[in-house]
Amino acid sequence: MHAGSLIISVFGDAVVPRGGRIWLGSLIRLLQPLGLNERLVRTAVFRLVRDEWLASAPAGRRTDYLLTPSAEQRMDEASRLIYAAAMPQWDRRWRLIVTVGEFSSRDRDRLRKALTWHGFGALNNDCFVHPSVDLIATFDALVAEGLGSLLDRLKPLIAADAALGAAATDAAMVHSAWDLAHLADLYRDFVARYRPVLGQLREGSFETSDETALLLRVLLIHDYRRLLLRDPVLPDVLLPSDWPGQKARLLCRELYRRLLSASERHLDACFQLADGSVPEASPRLHERFRDPDLLSLPT
Repeated sequence: MHAGSLIISVFGDAVVPRGGRIWLGSLIRLLQPLGLNERLVRTAVFRLVRDEWLASAPAGRRTDYLLTPSAEQRMDEASRLIYAAAMPQWDRRWRLIVTVGEFSSRDRDRLRKALTWHGFGALNNDCFVHPSVDLIATFDALVAEGLGSLLDRLKPLIAADAALGAAATDAAMVHSAWDLAHLADLYRDFVARYRPVLGQLREGSFETSDETALLLRVLLIHDYRRLLLRDPVLPDVLLPSDWPGQKARLLCRELYRRLLSASERHLDACFQLADGSVPEASPRLHERFRDPDLLSLPT
């Protein structure tokens, strides 16, 4: 388990709803039951500061840590996908970003990684595609991520289907731009890993302490977040009829909400800022995975 990635998941899921900062000592205590000792957590946090994911805020002899503005923007975007109430509807238009002119290999690699993070697929080295992403928000994000100097060589386009009989299909676009087969396998593995836990909670055969509830919640969201980082989050109409991502989302939704109250009690007891105060969770926390139009995962 990569400590830095897990810490980012904890920040997005548990720290942000309580004001976005946490004392390092409190973070260490929360992560110890997952096998991360103090030295490992300190090293991972210092690396996250170096990589501009976290910033420090000293308070006397103690130090709080919080997300940097660029990391917070990324976290907001990820959170909208993780806790979404519904998958996006499609207007049947493709969003394209075409590179114009020369790029160094370093800049092209940075651009590809950034656009992949935002869900784009690559039709070739010069054309990136997505069915529903907000192009303005994408350009704003590229600026926040230090890629603003590349914008004058990027052409954003919105393309409607001309409906010519011999043209490539939308399915062919998806197949060319993304490897959905591998992603589907990862979603099936996720369901196989967590479905037994949900089944035991439904049956009442698995009694969880508040601490265990938090640990399960952290691991659940960490694993789900890592899947969504690989997922372009395509509209349902562009996905295979047996797409396992929907089953994974329903499972994550139900299990998360079953763990939420107990896990929050543990945070009330153990979450602390450098000044000794315990911030309350935002009421918006309980809006996560609110999805009245969808049924729970079948038994």
